[in-house]
Amino acid sequence: MRRSSTFARQVLLVRVGRRDGDLHPTDLAPTEHRYADRQRRRYGLDRLSRPTLGVDPTLGLDRADVEAVMPVSPAMPPMTQTDEAHTIPLLPGERTMARRMKFGLVNACTLASLMLGMLAIFLAMQGEVRIAALCLIACVGFDGLDGALARRLGVASPFGAQMDSLADMCSFGLAAPVVVYASLAGSVSTAAAAVACALVAACAAIRLARFNVSPKDGRFFCGVPTTMAAAVLAVTVAIGLPVPGAVLVAGVALLAFAMVSSFPYAKLARLVKLPPWLWLAPVIGALVDIRLTFALIVVGYLVSGPVLWLRQRRTV
Repeated sequence: MRRSSTFARQVLLVRVGRRDGDLHPTDLAPTEHRYADRQRRRYGLDRLSRPTLGVDPTLGLDRADVEAVMPVSPAMPPMTQTDEAHTIPLLPGERTMARRMKFGLVNACTLASLMLGMLAIFLAMQGEVRIAALCLIACVGFDGLDGALARRLGVASPFGAQMDSLADMCSFGLAAPVVVYASLAGSVSTAAAAVACALVAACAAIRLARFNVSPKDGRFFCGVPTTMAAAVLAVTVAIGLPVPGAVLVAGVALLAFAMVSSFPYAKLARLVKLPPWLWLAPVIGALVDIRLTFALIVVGYLVSGPVLWLRQRRTV
């Protein structure tokens, strides 16, 4: 019983009513060391070799070693020297009223994209699939607007980047698959539609996380951007692309895998710099048959990634 109580005192050691300078490393020592030290104190041998600066020569432990193994109560977090982590401002730089209003405007656009994504989910649950798809297209617009405003107004911040990523996951990683799943109801099996839409959600999460930790390339995207994939899905539902349900499911799955692929895809800024005559063809095609033109543009963009990848490998 005596040894058991000693072991319990070692495990549940709590400094109650002791000063910091009165902590002895022998309180954490095994039973044999404790009894040996007790005999040293009984016969007055500890007077000959007193520990200096919190060091016990019999154990080879110093104060830092003792405090490192002391148990900490889970109810009370460990105390830190400074609390600088809670004082980091959300808006770096000069914090004037004008900059705060600009910062609020940018984040309001991000929240608008998030709320429109939630609205798209609610409309899809009620069967209003095409209106939900239009809400997703509006999400794409607000998602591009908040980044452009942040750079233009000079209020870009790490907080805004993380908030934009979370809003994209809600609007494009969750709302878009829900809308697509509602549009596929009745045309394909429920299991096939669920698997394809779940792939979109999973690949969107992987794509956004990879984008946050990867170095940025000003020319190409590594994989299809989540925003562009959601825009393709939303437009497909909005215009009612006349293709069989099995082809739609395969296309949704292919688009999901394209998001997490390593193929380089050109950014919109590079596409805008294309010769004007190249833009004339899709405009004329949209006037003739907008659905066929949209399908050809999407297929051409998806194929451009592997083509650029092969071209880069040959040049290397």
